Amino acid sequence: MTQEYTSRIKVRGYHTDFYGHVNNARYLEFYEENRWALLERVDLRQWMKKGLTFAVVNININYRQAVMLGMTVEVSSRLERVSGRSAVMRQEIIIADTGQVASDALVTFVIIDKNGRALDLRDDSVEEIRDLMSLVKEMSDPDQEKR
Repeated sequence: MTQEYTSRIKVRGYHTDFYGHVNNARYLEFYEENRWALLERVDLRQWMKKGLTFAVVNININYRQAVMLGMTVEVSSRLERVSGRSAVMRQEIIIADTGQVASDALVTFVIIDKNGRALDLRDDSVEEIRDLMSLVKEMSDPDQEKR
């Protein structure tokens, strides 16, 4: 079983359109907020000093149900797979009160060096990748508590 990193977001007026539901572009922001909260668990200042960047290269998103003003959603992330220079994270937005899936997404990311080259995510000689993969492994460890 894969563990998830979860954060909660209360839907406010600025998240919604004229009809009072969350605009499709805001779902992407909710997913990004959750990824940043997860990434704060590694030392991104060290990444910046070494010219390393976490970069999303593809997002496939499904919209399943409208999220309305005043609702609280839970945004979760878990690692789906790592394959060489890229990895895929599965993210979901769940309506807190009902447990219904409002949206799900597959997010492919890479780690880019200062030359713009995607690094091999299986290479544990780069400390920052080792730290990220430790965090990812922790997310995949069934003995860890849900975050």
